[in-house]
Amino acid sequence: MRRTVFNEDHEAFRETLRAFIEAEVVPVYDEWFQAGQAPRDFYYKLGELGIFGINVPEEFGGAGLDTHKFEAVLYEETSRAGVNFGGSGVHVLLALPYIKMLATDEQKKRYLPKFVSGEEMWALAMTEPGTGSDVAGMKTTAKLSEDGTHYVLNGSKTFITGGVHADRVIVCARTSAPGEQDRRFGISLFAVDTKSEGYSIGRKLDKLGLRTSDTAELAFVDVKVPVEDLLGEENKGFYYLGANLPSERWGIAFGAYAQAKAAVRFAQQYVTDRTVFGKPVAHFQNTKFELASCQAEVDAAEAVADRALEALDAGELTAAEAASAKLFCTEVAHRVIDKCLQLHGGYGYMNEYPIARLYADNRVNRIYGGTSEVMKSIIAKSMGL
Repeated sequence: MRRTVFNEDHEAFRETLRAFIEAEVVPVYDEWFQAGQAPRDFYYKLGELGIFGINVPEEFGGAGLDTHKFEAVLYEETSRAGVNFGGSGVHVLLALPYIKMLATDEQKKRYLPKFVSGEEMWALAMTEPGTGSDVAGMKTTAKLSEDGTHYVLNGSKTFITGGVHADRVIVCARTSAPGEQDRRFGISLFAVDTKSEGYSIGRKLDKLGLRTSDTAELAFVDVKVPVEDLLGEENKGFYYLGANLPSERWGIAFGAYAQAKAAVRFAQQYVTDRTVFGKPVAHFQNTKFELASCQAEVDAAEAVADRALEALDAGELTAAEAASAKLFCTEVAHRVIDKCLQLHGGYGYMNEYPIARLYADNRVNRIYGGTSEVMKSIIAKSMGL
């Protein structure tokens, strides 16, 4: 069936991106994998390519567009090549919406030009060692100084993607105690300069997958954050976070669909080339049936991901719809990638094959951005259950 979600501009971007990946990423990707992160200077290349500025207003050096469709192309092309762009995904998908939604004109002038060029890489720090899905339970605090010029930040965060290379991190912290009737009250967001005294990066975490995407523990000991770096209003951070969750969950859903599509491509190539008992593996009926069922699931996931993309661009994607898309696409990807790895046999378990890396990378999709169980709760609530 013919897709209608992309136009000529998106396809031209796809060609440019595919050529960039082949020239700049594929030849060195094994080095990134062994190092456990993409090199910092790679993000300058993404800035030069215009990746970071697509949705940034022209006055700050961006393209001034208001769409997630170019991000969608990026998901498809990186998955197709069996690579990812390190921690840069959170820079655009997670951090940028908060800057656009909450930053004052003065803040945008300070933040966005460096954001677009890659001079300042951003990350988002919500999760703490004792609080994952329960965001309202965070313990990190930010107390206003007596002279009112800065906040004093204390606490820690973990699982912060992009945390090693980040130059600024949107840190969620308590500026007030939880309300008696609303424990979500009292959280604020700060654009923290990672060069600040008292700010430190702990371990670069050793993950099962997404090994080229740096993920870190962060610690704050009496970090002074100027009041000029408060994003939005005090104590409303939880509601700001909720406003951006649908776009984050769409991103995970679309990325998972793209991974499943890539897995089918890798498996089809492998079984066509691989010979057993004197015949290509693709010759056997089991291979044909397994790949056919995978393709059917990918087709369904593509339709769900595309529909969510159109709703997101129209400003109509609800929390429940985003949760449904994430739940469906991540579960499809889990099943499809597992079957495609099986078709590779023993070679599918080797990290030199992209299907093995894809298998490990995909597993987190059902955890971060809200677990599958949380997605089911959101959907059930929307059903009146």
